[in-house]
Amino acid sequence: MYTIKEVAQKMDISEHTLRFWAKSGLFPFVKRNENNIRQFSEHDLEWVKIVKCLRSVGTDNKSIKRYIDLCIIGDSTISERYEIIHATKLKALQQIAELQQQLGLLDYKEKFYQNLIKNNLQDSWNPMNKMVPDEKAV
Repeated sequence: MYTIKEVAQKMDISEHTLRFWAKSGLFPFVKRNENNIRQFSEHDLEWVKIVKCLRSVGTDNKSIKRYIDLCIIGDSTISERYEIIHATKLKALQQIAELQQQLGLLDYKEKFYQNLIKNNLQDSWNPMNKMVPDEKAV
């Protein structure tokens, strides 16, 4: 059994976030000990993994709760759960494509600045370098 602190360290999630998720009903089987401290089992860690995954792609807590409720209902909800996971995967792929575009721009800018440094050049793209001295005064 694991405490919130141990789960936070193990799963790289803040304790505050875990408590919020627990209060939101995203960990339906977490028990509390005699001191009312949450105790996560290995089974509970699987719930934490899927919640963390879904949240990392931007799925809201209400939708995650729906997914968890469907899991609890059982196999009659497999196709609906598939649709949720499939839609989340498509969203993740879209985010990856956007990040790849951003990475391309960052690569370009990195090479641009490396060239400026290497050749001791002024940044002609920086609008501040195009202003006359009176305009720079704030």
